[in-house]
Amino acid sequence: MAAGTTIRTQARIDSLEVRAYKIPTASPESDGTLTWDATTLVYVEINAGGEIGIGFTYADVGTAKLIDSLLRETVVGKDAFEIGARWDDMYGKTRNLGHDGITSMAVSAVDVALWDLKGKLLGVPTYALLGAVRAQVPVYGSGGFTAYSEQQLCEQLSGWVNDGIPRVKMKIGRDPKADIERVAAARRAVGPDAELFIDANGAYTVQQALAQSEHFAEQRVTWFEEPVFREDYVGTRHVRERIPRGMEISVGEYGYGLYEFARMIDAQMLDVLQADATRCGGFTGLLAVDGLAASTMTPLSTHCAPHLHLHAAMACKQLRHIEYFYDHYRIERMLFDGAAEPVNGQLVPDPDRPGIGLELRRTDAERYLL
Repeated sequence: MAAGTTIRTQARIDSLEVRAYKIPTASPESDGTLTWDATTLVYVEINAGGEIGIGFTYADVGTAKLIDSLLRETVVGKDAFEIGARWDDMYGKTRNLGHDGITSMAVSAVDVALWDLKGKLLGVPTYALLGAVRAQVPVYGSGGFTAYSEQQLCEQLSGWVNDGIPRVKMKIGRDPKADIERVAAARRAVGPDAELFIDANGAYTVQQALAQSEHFAEQRVTWFEEPVFREDYVGTRHVRERIPRGMEISVGEYGYGLYEFARMIDAQMLDVLQADATRCGGFTGLLAVDGLAASTMTPLSTHCAPHLHLHAAMACKQLRHIEYFYDHYRIERMLFDGAAEPVNGQLVPDPDRPGIGLELRRTDAERYLL
């Protein structure tokens, strides 16, 4: 550093803006328990020191209203560098609403915007602020919706494998009998070497999950996500203890507070913990989850929003990979400059882009504004 160089340590937040965009899916989609034809992006901008930090979450438009009506006053006029204080203030302000669901998603979007802003104010990538432990992050291709025909399913999964992503995930649970053949077809499509993951989104009963797992083991499925309802801790542990060896149970995408993740780990119901920075309190919350995972030697995988997660994932010590989810990477590449594509199954940030490296293309997004 040159002599006499001054490092900025304070910046007053001048404004916070929030908008919501509803983007239609490429085709109707479904998993084991839900159908949808559009995805809502709640987008935040925070202005301080001549820079604009951005953050977002995938949530209902009500999340944007909560940010506008309650969280704005905890941020505007305060110091952008004191991210921990802003995080505490937001959760304190929303005490009477409860800290799950859209409350935590609202905090998440603002927290990510603060980390992006801090990187831009200092002129460095956010991963450098968070303390990166790796230079690139493995991804797994995720989609394979139950609404897809078998041909669509196989083309999508094999396409990722052909592009160098060695692990892929598909949805199951809509029709247990059909699931058996669809998983077998997926294995034929991706070949013998790719890792094959499945996600039931809680659609099965405990006994169904156990019976189905025997068929899935024949196709060398190694990851079984949410085999039963996510809050059935006893049932999920029962499945984990009895499924074929070599198949891991993953849960956690709907975790909001650290207390929930701690209960999941204590229940001995999982092999891989999932966490979503757009739900669990942004980067601040995700790094806390990573610390919890480290204390119990539990592997961690991030859920959805791949380009938002990239910088924080680089700093997670327990990270195994991030989910390269079709709906979200499609939106992020459609609407943001700086969204990278995987190379040899890895996402690599651009070190020359400060903050989280993303910038909204407003003209492209305008048509989807709610």
